[in-house]
Amino acid sequence: MSLNDYCFRGLWSVRATTGRVFAALVDVARYPDWWPDIRAVTRVGDDTAEVICRSVLPYALRFRLHRAVEDESAGHMRVDVTGDLEGFVQGRVAEHRTAGALLAITQRVVVRKPLLRAFAPVGRPVFRANHALMMWRGQRGFRDYLAG
Repeated sequence: MSLNDYCFRGLWSVRATTGRVFAALVDVARYPDWWPDIRAVTRVGDDTAEVICRSVLPYALRFRLHRAVEDESAGHMRVDVTGDLEGFVQGRVAEHRTAGALLAITQRVVVRKPLLRAFAPVGRPVFRANHALMMWRGQRGFRDYLAG
């Protein structure tokens, strides 16, 4: 695996029905409403949106998400990612007897942004920590959004 290849996995427990979790997950246009690190989402086609995100480090990532899979009955969604990041992100929603729903997130991406590629040899641990913070805030915002 190259220094610019990343694989992240997360498991979010959410006190909501699987249907509500899935609906919010595929509604990318609303991400800025609950995820503070998603700064902007612009629809550029029926199945494609451009996203700008920034966590605590002084850089933004710009990429496009293109819907590849959206299967509510299976609780599975996947988007292909192009731009400053290339790869995919997928989510799988399942019922949980005590939590309500579990959302398993898998991200496999390659960094294409030249600045981040240049700093990868020394910056990789910091980039991973920045991503972890972004996902933590996303999880917290998602829970609050679905609770409200």
